[in-house]
Amino acid sequence: MKLYNSYTQKIEPLEPIEPGKVSMYVCGPTVYNYPHVGNARPIAVFDTLKKALEAQGLNVTYVSNFTDVDDKIINTAIEQHVSEKEITDKYIKAYNQVRSDLHADLPDVTPRVTETMDQIIAFIQELIDAGAAYQVDGDVYFRVDADPKYGELSHQRIEDLMVGARIDENDKKENPLDFTLWKATDQGIQWDTPWSKGRPGWHTECVVMIQNVFQKNLIDIHGGGLDLKFPHHENEIAQCEALHHTRLANLWVHNGMINIDGTKMSKSLGNVWWANDLIKKFGGNEIRWILISTHYRAPLNLSEETFTAAEKELKRIQTVLRQADVKLQLADAPVDDAIDEEVFAPFMEALNDDLNTPNAIAVVFDTVKKLNQALRVREIDTNKVNALKNTLNKMLYILGIEFEPVQLTEADKKLYQQWRACVKAKDFEKADQYRAQLQEKGIL
Repeated sequence: MKLYNSYTQKIEPLEPIEPGKVSMYVCGPTVYNYPHVGNARPIAVFDTLKKALEAQGLNVTYVSNFTDVDDKIINTAIEQHVSEKEITDKYIKAYNQVRSDLHADLPDVTPRVTETMDQIIAFIQELIDAGAAYQVDGDVYFRVDADPKYGELSHQRIEDLMVGARIDENDKKENPLDFTLWKATDQGIQWDTPWSKGRPGWHTECVVMIQNVFQKNLIDIHGGGLDLKFPHHENEIAQCEALHHTRLANLWVHNGMINIDGTKMSKSLGNVWWANDLIKKFGGNEIRWILISTHYRAPLNLSEETFTAAEKELKRIQTVLRQADVKLQLADAPVDDAIDEEVFAPFMEALNDDLNTPNAIAVVFDTVKKLNQALRVREIDTNKVNALKNTLNKMLYILGIEFEPVQLTEADKKLYQQWRACVKAKDFEKADQYRAQLQEKGIL
């Protein structure tokens, strides 16, 4: 597997720190509202990556967090006169439902900020003790000058960042680029610390969770949306460099953003599409297919045409799988788990090339064509059909597409034979009646 490393701006081989095992952390959502389709893209991208790695025998530990402490969460709780936990539990449930509807596996570990607070506070104290952070009036800031490499992930010079930095009046920070590790506050959920009663800044939590779950300071893959590259991921690296002299992950992998009809999706523009609404309208398969149809690093444009095309493409795949199920069961053919390795190999080659899902999808359609050809002969080779069907299903599993297999009853088989007999006898009126019944059962 080779992946584009945002840190080096090169496609590099994945070389697991521990042979045979891959440690992967993906930044999760701040849970104050329902997930939009932008939140759904990393779900699909990194689940596909995980499944592709597992298909090659690698043991993947996948961790993704929930940020359940944030000003937006506190404000929402105040507006609704409920606790922060009621808000976050509600939206974590909604987020996990979207994950399930998109046929993505739950991460192995899903830490919450509120459950990691002792470790976060201890980590901030370590940064202070190391001279990489300082406190002023109960607030704690990270000293960006403590990391000489600051800006290497986003490939920006500190001098340029300084020019664009926003300097508040009466700013307590030594440097306008210094960022908050702890915020003193008397509003909303808060914790006692040596500095003040308050809550953590955003940029520390993921560093602590990675160290807490993996018990090490360097993992194989850190992922998330491109919008997290700066400042969030840059600031994560800075803290890890200051204490442990590592960049936290060997490979930094970022998925591109989503556009709606050619315009960037943005709450300020009012063009946000909610993931659960799209799934209800079009189905989990269709949304997952769209999310992986474009290369993960490229922007993904959504439009009505996008959904129409996805529906047609998936129908084409589902139809040939149904036909294979029907033909194999009508032939009472023995089936096994054998796949056609020669057909499957180009699919994995595409995914190993920086998770090139468009090329992998091209192999899927090539396999659909091969399976169609195998079904259109007078007497099918059941072993060949079975192997091609299994191969196609294995590809779809990795891509996160699920179809219910057709299970014929004896009555279904009889109905199918009656339909074929009427077609052969050119009794098209009866044939149409039988065909309608078969279609209603999902057999044709």
